[in-house]
Amino acid sequence: MNAPVTRIEKSSASRIQRVVSPGGIEAWLVEDYTVPLVALEFSIRGGASQDPAGKSGLGYFLSGVLDEGAGPYESSAFHERLDEFAIELRFNADRDGFGGHLRTLVRHRAEAFDMLRLALTEPRFDEEPLERVRAQIEAGIRHEANDPDSLASRTFFATAFPDHPYGRTVNGRLESLPAITRDDLVDYHRRVLARSTLKIAVVGAIDAQTLAGELDRVFGPLPAQASLVPVPQADPQGVGTSKVVTLDVPQSSIRFGARGLMRNDPDWIAAVVVNHILGGGVFSSRLFREVREKRGLAYSVWSQLAPFDHGALHMGGTSTKNERAAESISIIQEQIASLVAEGPTADELDKARKYLIGSYALNFDTSTKIAGQLVRIQNDDLGIDYMDRRNGLVAAVTGEDVARTARRLYGDGKLLVAVAGKPVGL
Repeated sequence: MNAPVTRIEKSSASRIQRVVSPGGIEAWLVEDYTVPLVALEFSIRGGASQDPAGKSGLGYFLSGVLDEGAGPYESSAFHERLDEFAIELRFNADRDGFGGHLRTLVRHRAEAFDMLRLALTEPRFDEEPLERVRAQIEAGIRHEANDPDSLASRTFFATAFPDHPYGRTVNGRLESLPAITRDDLVDYHRRVLARSTLKIAVVGAIDAQTLAGELDRVFGPLPAQASLVPVPQADPQGVGTSKVVTLDVPQSSIRFGARGLMRNDPDWIAAVVVNHILGGGVFSSRLFREVREKRGLAYSVWSQLAPFDHGALHMGGTSTKNERAAESISIIQEQIASLVAEGPTADELDKARKYLIGSYALNFDTSTKIAGQLVRIQNDDLGIDYMDRRNGLVAAVTGEDVARTARRLYGDGKLLVAVAGKPVGL
């Protein structure tokens, strides 16, 4: 019988290689021997959206304990081995995904990949580290209970997505953390961490043939298919209303937003330009000029697009003195209405396109950033040549595109507003 052949394909206009291992596991690879390092990023669909009701924070909890002992190594021995070989290993969870990061010197590659394999496929879930990590998460949640920024964000999502996984907090609640058992962690690990939704990117001093073997060794033991609980599509609720959480602090934190565009929407790139003009540009946005520079209402104000897998938002935020919270919200609404009514100026459009094109390279100035971007491109199904096409897509955005997309995003002018503090006039 002939041995399976590793398939390697190259993007015609870039250095990205699509590597498929003999076991069928795919990764995107950028070989770079400038420094003797290897960086790996991976993502698996699921995240906090797979937390059972009443046990929010389960996926986040798992991300905190996977490196707390695995295989033959209990927690302290596991970390000692990471330190011995200068291995950087961590895991994370967000609303839609569970991911991980590995960074290692080439000479310790075998040890590093083996530690990743153990953490992913043979976690121990020993009692002492579980309780220690649980206590750390609970301490963080207690801190957030008195942090207006965290409270505003929590209130915004809870109001926008009631009775939906997106309305829960990623890191859980003080009521939910004690309910999470070792069996819950084992079950989540079994259901979610699987090869069927796995995306991998590797950057550094490793060739495709070597990587193919490591892919099977590290990720091959994971289950072939995930058993995910279906997550319903959701539009944000409460748009057109305000929600205030009273907190005795001198400044109010504000979150605002409404329905956005999904990542595969034909107007997505135009929406990126719209967002930059409104509040995504650090110093050039309308919100920055009107809220900070002209009126001194806040130190920072921002907006962003949030295209979750099962529902999309446009959203933003700021913090200001309690007595100026109502004025700040009014100015934000006025700028949104102006952008919808008048569209962008030629100067705004030109500056936005130039900045978005010129700054794109900053997403790829380290091996870790490159790997992270490649995983995101895979998750968004944009194609292996997206890095080569992206700036051309931005350059092609016209004033008409921006005006149309601004109407789609902000047309009725209604926002969901969540405020934490003691705002005057709300």
